[in-house]
Amino acid sequence: MHATHHGGDPSGAAPNAQRLLWAGFMAILAAGVGFSIRAGILGQWAEQYGFTQTELGAITGGGLTGFGIIILLSSLIADRIGFGPLMFAAFVMHLVSAGLTLATGAAFAAGGKPLAFQCLFWGMFLFAIGNGIAEAVVNPLVATLFPTKKAHYLNILHAGWPGGLILGGLASYFMAGGTATKPVAWQVQISLFLVPVALYGLMMLGQRFPKSEASSSGVSYQDMLGELGLVGAAVICGLLALFFKSDLGLPPLAAAGIAAGLLAAFGAATGFRFGHILLAFLLLIHALVGYVELGTDSWISKITGTIMANPANGLLLFVYTSGLMFVLRFFAGPIVEKISPLGLLAVSALFGAAGLTLLGNAQGAIMCVIAATVYGIGKTFLWPTMLAVVSEQFPKGGAITIGAAGGVGMLSAGLLGGPGIGFLQDQNASAHLARANAAVYERYKAPKENEFLWMKTVGLDGAKVGVLEDGGREAERALELLRKEQAKPETIAAQQALVDWWSGVRGSADADKPLVEDAGLFGGRQALTLTALVPAAMFACYALLLGWFRMQGGYQARGMHH
Repeated sequence: MHATHHGGDPSGAAPNAQRLLWAGFMAILAAGVGFSIRAGILGQWAEQYGFTQTELGAITGGGLTGFGIIILLSSLIADRIGFGPLMFAAFVMHLVSAGLTLATGAAFAAGGKPLAFQCLFWGMFLFAIGNGIAEAVVNPLVATLFPTKKAHYLNILHAGWPGGLILGGLASYFMAGGTATKPVAWQVQISLFLVPVALYGLMMLGQRFPKSEASSSGVSYQDMLGELGLVGAAVICGLLALFFKSDLGLPPLAAAGIAAGLLAAFGAATGFRFGHILLAFLLLIHALVGYVELGTDSWISKITGTIMANPANGLLLFVYTSGLMFVLRFFAGPIVEKISPLGLLAVSALFGAAGLTLLGNAQGAIMCVIAATVYGIGKTFLWPTMLAVVSEQFPKGGAITIGAAGGVGMLSAGLLGGPGIGFLQDQNASAHLARANAAVYERYKAPKENEFLWMKTVGLDGAKVGVLEDGGREAERALELLRKEQAKPETIAAQQALVDWWSGVRGSADADKPLVEDAGLFGGRQALTLTALVPAAMFACYALLLGWFRMQGGYQARGMHH
């Protein structure tokens, strides 16, 4: 099937454009399903293979940051090797990741817990790589297939993500089992993501993929990189420096040195093209989008579950806001035609700021639902519409510029959003508890400081708070496991110390628990209220851009020959 630009669709789209759009939708849906089901089966993994909470954290950890790095790397080669081969690579990664994950039982039988850990760790890692490659392809692919309606079709493509979260969330809710019922085997649950994987594989079979707009217009690879330029690359390298420091544990100077080296190498490859201030500004705004949307997503159902005093309701509220996003993303096109993509982004940022402020102050379930609705409307259009604006303003960058935006958003979510919102919770919860009862704070405070960027705080010790919440069950279970496996003496000693600490404070636990829970709730509320400043700053940025474009005669998508 030839991807010619006549016949079929009046918008100039290729005849197989709709088929490839829905294949991309399924690829993103698969990521959403896998992401939300995994959260629901961690408990089964802990029971069957004897993992501690820390080990489960390590299995699920590399998510967003790794995802961002894969998007950046795949985007750099997408125009070189073509969309088709890369999508095939994503498909293979998804299949291998499922194979490895499902082999955990056999691995556990053959080599015990260490081998089971390896299966799950690499299974999750390859799942993230598959998602990252798919994301790096489907964004520029859809921008190429629908050159005159990018915002509309990118929003439809990205309805796949909340669609996957809903399906996965509901599957978890109904399959997790209750007090009287046993949960459905986790192997069955995790296999659900293979349905959309098989569908996108079949839909792409034998299809001819178009080249990106930039490639088909004959823009050279060096010129595509030049569109990103030194200023755009500087934004990415700044985030990478943070990754080298916080995730890889390098000293600050070494981290900055490697990032500067990467920037210099990029400069040499592009003949030191300066790039566009506007693109660098859009990348900075998209870092804020990643912080607010995905960073908050990792915490929101936990915080709202606490406000409503019911974790299951927190999950259902998350499914509801995802449902809102899913439906609304199909209507971005008509809204954009009326108020321009930047107008839609400015309104969304206002809703986001209002929603988070309301959530931070919500009392009771009804206010939670109203606040979550406002926040849900706010976050719906941000991600895909930002990608559309980058692609409309810098089409000569091909897959590289749109991929830079996606990568920066994911890196910011993993390096700034999740940890930053966690830090704000720690800081406010511990201050609140210290004011309420200094002795209780001393009992539950963490042994060392928690750092985020240049800020430091002594939060509450997650392990101790966990022990208080479940009456020491998990701590005693972990100690038994470590002894049975003959773990390192220092690991056993640390766990023994936690169990001993619990024996010492058990007497005052009933009095401590409401104070500690209240501090946690206060910390969560304050974190949401403070996070509302991020969309407020985004609104100011969009207002600036609207003013700037008005001076240029209004917002217009740029052509390839601009």
